[in-house]
Amino acid sequence: MAGRRGRNPGITPEILLRAYSIGLFPMSDSADDPELFWVEPELRGIIPLDAFHVSKSLAKAIRQKPFDIRFNTAFDAVIAKCAEAADDRPSTWINQTIRELYGALHRMGHAHSVEAWECEELVGGLYGVSLGSAFFGESMFSRRTNASKICLVYLVERLKERGFTLLDTQFTTEHLKTFGAIDVPKEAYAVLLEKAMESETLRF
Repeated sequence: MAGRRGRNPGITPEILLRAYSIGLFPMSDSADDPELFWVEPELRGIIPLDAFHVSKSLAKAIRQKPFDIRFNTAFDAVIAKCAEAADDRPSTWINQTIRELYGALHRMGHAHSVEAWECEELVGGLYGVSLGSAFFGESMFSRRTNASKICLVYLVERLKERGFTLLDTQFTTEHLKTFGAIDVPKEAYAVLLEKAMESETLRF
């Protein structure tokens, strides 16, 4: 279960980064609710970078290069797409406050997007926050088969290349578990997070 820490309408980008550094992240009850609350799960989802798994079928799809994968070229568009309702996700928690906060983090160099493009159309992507040697995955979307999955593979490759030590997924899903995602108790997560915060923020 996730623990709530109360509503905080006055969150700034600086407060948001401080929250990540101690294991908190914000959510909203719905896209139409302007308020946010802090979340600190008792079980935290992570993907151990050295145990990341790509299925044979996905590896085959990646070799076919169905998309042009780009980084940080359309951050605002990615978060907007993540906020949209879809057949598999009729509502989201990404409200306007979150979009503005993470847009500010992007301009500060702390929030990043991985994007799947098809003929100059944005068809998949994900975004998250980098701090220390940690990357905190926030949300992803897909409008074509495998688009968000391929973005995740490219994300992990980049994190490994650049020395990141922690990939936080907040929660685990059956989808993420196919890549090796696991749940760790809050206390164990705190140890991983503290180690990641000892590093200067790595270049994404």
